Amino acid sequence: METPTEMGIVATGTAFGAPRDVAGTAHEYLPDPEAVTKLGYESYHRVADGVTAVDLAAEACRVALKNAGLGIEDVDLIVLGHSDIPQYLGWDPSAAVARALDAQGTPTVLFTQSCAAWSLALDHAAGAMALSPDTGTVLVAMVNVVSETHTNRMDFNGTIASDGAAAAVLRRGHPRLRRLSSASFTNPEFADLFRIDIGGSAHPVPPPGRTHRDLDPMIAVYEHFGADPERFGRFIGEVVGRFTDVVDHALARAGRDRSELTRLVYFNDSQRAIHG
Repeated sequence: METPTEMGIVATGTAFGAPRDVAGTAHEYLPDPEAVTKLGYESYHRVADGVTAVDLAAEACRVALKNAGLGIEDVDLIVLGHSDIPQYLGWDPSAAVARALDAQGTPTVLFTQSCAAWSLALDHAAGAMALSPDTGTVLVAMVNVVSETHTNRMDFNGTIASDGAAAAVLRRGHPRLRRLSSASFTNPEFADLFRIDIGGSAHPVPPPGRTHRDLDPMIAVYEHFGADPERFGRFIGEVVGRFTDVVDHALARAGRDRSELTRLVYFNDSQRAIHG
């Protein structure tokens, strides 16, 4: 009998930083607090000092395992998506999460493609099950903890960034909440958008008298288009078009169409854009 490769979600878990009020704290991040309140968000989550992305991811994993009635010894693979600046260079947060969970020799994989890492993490879990009959249960986690040394959580990507983690226990052949397909698109022309110029090997430290926060990545995005609002507007239009393209592509791969779509989760934008 052929071993099934389709996977379903057995249980999930989450962990968040403390909730904070946007209106009451916007002045800590921006000189014009009204600008951020227009995004439509009332609250966000921020971890306490000393709480790390590994801490949040591990906690979300513990909750997911508990909800699934499993222990870490029942997991065949751990996959972590990490969407912000890691705590250290030359270091694997997925292995650190495994250590926090007391895993013993369980393989781990790390994805760092920013907010797209969650999709790639699920793809890897599906691929591992397809390639290895021994991979039956996968623990997938996605975490974001904003490095406020590097970026401004209220002035980045048209939204407000929160600190939190979500985890899911995926099992081969599980009949409910199945992953049917995925799709993605990469336009390499925009590979440098949103990059943080200081801190990597090209420019390890900021220029004298400046900090990481002085080098606004959103300004770099605008400058990429020659400070031309029409070019920037065309780029935004292309992005929106690509959203619909990948949704249609994923639906087609699953043998479905838009008429069967009951919920669309869209993030990293203002509330007006999301509901529009």
